[in-house]
Amino acid sequence: MKPTFALTRYFSALLIPTFLFMTACSSETSKDKTLLPGNWRGVIQVAGQNMPFNFTVAEQEGKPVAYLVNGEERILINEISYAQDSVHLEMHIFDATLIAKADGNRLAGRWARRDMEKPYNLPFTAEHGQTTRFSENPTAPAVNVSGKWEVQFTKADGSTYPAIGEFVQNGNALTGTFLTTTGDYRYLQGEVSGSSLSLSVFDGAHAYLFNAQAQADSTLKGNFYAGLATHETWTAKRNPDFKLASAETLTYLKPGYDRLMFSFPDVNGQQVSLTDARFQGKPVVVQIFGSWCPNCMDETAFLAPWYAKNKTRGVEVIGLGYEVSPEFDKAKARIEKMQNRLKVEYPLLVAGTKDKELVAKSLPALDKVVSFPTTIFIDKKGKVRKIHTGFSGPGTGKYYEDFVRDFNKTMDELLAEK
Repeated sequence: MKPTFALTRYFSALLIPTFLFMTACSSETSKDKTLLPGNWRGVIQVAGQNMPFNFTVAEQEGKPVAYLVNGEERILINEISYAQDSVHLEMHIFDATLIAKADGNRLAGRWARRDMEKPYNLPFTAEHGQTTRFSENPTAPAVNVSGKWEVQFTKADGSTYPAIGEFVQNGNALTGTFLTTTGDYRYLQGEVSGSSLSLSVFDGAHAYLFNAQAQADSTLKGNFYAGLATHETWTAKRNPDFKLASAETLTYLKPGYDRLMFSFPDVNGQQVSLTDARFQGKPVVVQIFGSWCPNCMDETAFLAPWYAKNKTRGVEVIGLGYEVSPEFDKAKARIEKMQNRLKVEYPLLVAGTKDKELVAKSLPALDKVVSFPTTIFIDKKGKVRKIHTGFSGPGTGKYYEDFVRDFNKTMDELLAEK
């Protein structure tokens, strides 16, 4: 999967010093609090399974930082502190933390995820000096799974949903992602060992584990684990022509509506509406997002630099944030963290909570909202011209490139209209 300019600028280049640092935010620094620089292999207990991931620790401007590693992606973790006998690594824009006690080359603790209606903690361990993801000595691959696959996931209740699997295999090394109608599973990294494949991703907010076994009929049959107890099964067959439903057909306006109307406070408490003078006579992109949503993070990492570059052309972007907490101050704090981290110059509003039914009620012109993010394109006359459900991020390679190309084409057309 090929990284793109937006996230390449956002996720800083990886620098790994060779020396040991012992910086702490308190004066209580000891051997037990040492966070060794270099490579680490972490494991989170996801739905009862060992989900491995990789991260590195370095020093930047005299302070410890870490990078979550998923394939070609590096996510900067620059809020590292010590409290009592544990090190705390805040998961960048997400309301989640890795908390662990250091004992030389090992860490032992928990991953605390708070951006949920029911927050949870999962056991976390890590070992220094390891670069492997799954196996130190995997068996020589008996299959090559590179290419496009038609996938069906089956939930615990028996319901199913389609997906596209895109994989790139180089020897034992495997990268790729799954695309669904509502988004993608971002950068997956893993291996093929014999006739088995394993993939995982940890972006700070989501810890996903996929495994599968190649079948005699050249299909794949596997499992997907996430969170406390999520377990789904999946099957796949090669199909280079398989397509998902169009992202522009899933969300639409109710009969009789051709405009979107709303009024929500921005992070400073000032009401913002599409009827404000700032938005009149201009194409406007309305982004429905949540700071807790990795696909929203990817879309914002695209929209923020795009707006900075194109705002002088007479175009506007508005982000409608739907957060976990209904309390304005708590929701504002999460949105502001994303705004500052991704350098967002367009207004981000505190629109409500992430319950999709409540989201649809807050925007009565919409028939429903099925995905975060959802992107609405409005012309110079204030009419809704297109609604795009979900987002195919940079981990999807050509699908992301297709989105960028289509987005720019749409905006050029709207800007050219009189």
